[in-house]
Amino acid sequence: MRRIDMGWEIREVQNKRDLKCFVKFPLQLYRNHPYYVPPLITDEISIFSPIKNPAYENCETKLFLAYHNNSCVGRIAGIISHIANKKYQEKNLRFGWFDSINEEKSAELLFSALESWGKERGMTTCTGPQGFTDLDPTGMLIEGFDELSTMATLYNYPYYQNLIEKCGYTKLIDALEFQTKVPDEKDIPESLIKSAEWVKKRYNYRILEFKNKREALQRGIELINLIDESYADLYGTVPLTEKQKTYYLKKYLPYIQIDFIKAVADEKDNLIGFLITMPSLSRALQKAQGRLFPLGFWYLLKALRTYQVLDFYLAGVKKEYRNKGVDILMVYEITKTAAKFGFSYSESNPELETNKKIQNEWKLFKPRRHKRRRIYYKQI
Repeated sequence: MRRIDMGWEIREVQNKRDLKCFVKFPLQLYRNHPYYVPPLITDEISIFSPIKNPAYENCETKLFLAYHNNSCVGRIAGIISHIANKKYQEKNLRFGWFDSINEEKSAELLFSALESWGKERGMTTCTGPQGFTDLDPTGMLIEGFDELSTMATLYNYPYYQNLIEKCGYTKLIDALEFQTKVPDEKDIPESLIKSAEWVKKRYNYRILEFKNKREALQRGIELINLIDESYADLYGTVPLTEKQKTYYLKKYLPYIQIDFIKAVADEKDNLIGFLITMPSLSRALQKAQGRLFPLGFWYLLKALRTYQVLDFYLAGVKKEYRNKGVDILMVYEITKTAAKFGFSYSESNPELETNKKIQNEWKLFKPRRHKRRRIYYKQI
């Protein structure tokens, strides 16, 4: 505990009770907020468990809570990813899971404690919001505060930007999000149809059809290896260990529906591209309020069968097959599926502002850019 004057304290998370406070603080801060989507409490606790989360094999963490007059008013997580620092040849401290009341003192004390710890560990820069890997939520919302968040992203109040910039942080890179209307089957763009058909004939690609989750899991490691390869050159990505690959497969497979996975194989049946989407769980998670029981599990199952908004989560193409139409083919296939199931809209989830290629593909559907997220940077 670090006691500050005027009733302020910074406390390090040291036990299960502190961790529960850390995880549950946003539920209090965003209670009944129409656009905030709470994660599952059990999942959040597991993220910070060295026993359950294999990222701890290559990371150090420190969690801080801010208190004013014995009431919790803020939180922040510090992560030193040794595997990321080795990849980028830097001494960088990541911050994530930052939440606070609208009080500059709260943010100042949280970042001061975080940066002091980072300096003690030899770090010279700090970036965030980021997680252990790029599969954790990334980026602070700076546009789109009146838009519903997705399961894969963070929501925050508009005042966060002022709090973090007052602490000396500046823009490093932004990510954009798009919403598009799903066309009826008869209204799928003709240019997309013709391009996909030409690609399929030209390269003899094969769309993989999975009969059940077991079949999908049989190619799961192949798919997650392709995720690792596809994202290797993007900012902030971290190579996954074998244990992490298994961890993420087990974590996300229960939510995946085979109809909304699109995968492409070459003539030798090698996986060369994938696209993972799923029905939005945002409203279900709001109803669950962080808990699977007694009704949260039922809300989630119901949402997986409610075809209104389709969320795009992960996509990748093997390096040697890029610019050879694999992405066009997958977009065509998922568009047909979304139209068949009667989805009204799709959500892109964050895409780096520098990723012009994927943004050009969205233009086929006249997208509405409705959110912007920012990763910040500071020398410490």
